[in-house]
Amino acid sequence: MPPTIPGFSRQRIAGADGVVLDVAVGGSGTPVVLLHGFPQTHLMWRYVAVDLAADHTVVCPDLRGYGGSDKPADTDGQTYSKRAMAADVVAAARALGHERFALVGHDRGALVAIRAGLDHPDVVTHLASLDVLPNLDTWDVLRGLSATVAWHLYLMAQPPGLPEQLIAGAPDAFFGSFLDAWARDPGAIPPDVRAAYLAACRDAVPSIVADYRASATIDVEHDRATREAGEQLRMPVSVLQQDWGPELSAGAAAAWQGWATDLEHRTVSTGHFLAEEAPDEVISTVRAMLTR
Repeated sequence: MPPTIPGFSRQRIAGADGVVLDVAVGGSGTPVVLLHGFPQTHLMWRYVAVDLAADHTVVCPDLRGYGGSDKPADTDGQTYSKRAMAADVVAAARALGHERFALVGHDRGALVAIRAGLDHPDVVTHLASLDVLPNLDTWDVLRGLSATVAWHLYLMAQPPGLPEQLIAGAPDAFFGSFLDAWARDPGAIPPDVRAAYLAACRDAVPSIVADYRASATIDVEHDRATREAGEQLRMPVSVLQQDWGPELSAGAAAAWQGWATDLEHRTVSTGHFLAEEAPDEVISTVRAMLTR
């Protein structure tokens, strides 16, 4: 049996545009929604979710295109926009009876969370982002040799066809390389969890590529429009990131200040997979944010 989050039930919940999400739900109390990153599923929250469920209703969906959620074909270049994925999250939370909720995202899930906070400011009460810059700033800071760390962004930004073929030819090697390279503590992702991640990614190559391609196309358009309109995140925002090194870390807090009016930004000594490598840091950050 694949691993699960202890004490959580799995449900199929309608998102937006007919997309159905696979959602793990547990606990009771004020709602907190946790959005996973790449190359993971909702399972990455297994430590954080259990702790928060002691006094919160915790909702952990697989994003559209990932894990057990629907994987619609990207027919118009917008199916995997962060705007569409954020609409899924709002719709699923509403279907569970939550009109307002706190939102925590890691990596890809953080990009969805940011867009949800911008598009639905009256719905998202608090927002935490783990180990990512806002999409527009990510593209701005990647230059020269420092951009080699993000080579996959450029691969999956290419037109449909070749990226999908290349990745589908060796999916376990491709997705597994990020689990290996980005984890400072290899033991944080045990073999059964790693196997679950790889199996989920193996079945989702076109949709994962479409998600990344959207970040280089339609998401940039949406972000530029937001910036030109002077819109910002109006809820309390907490950002937790690893030390990316001098070239990428320099200016990260300043970049975030351009998006959030009420910001707390902190750097911690861990690898990319914060919720699995340093769950206590994540839990304390989220709990502190919820009191603001």
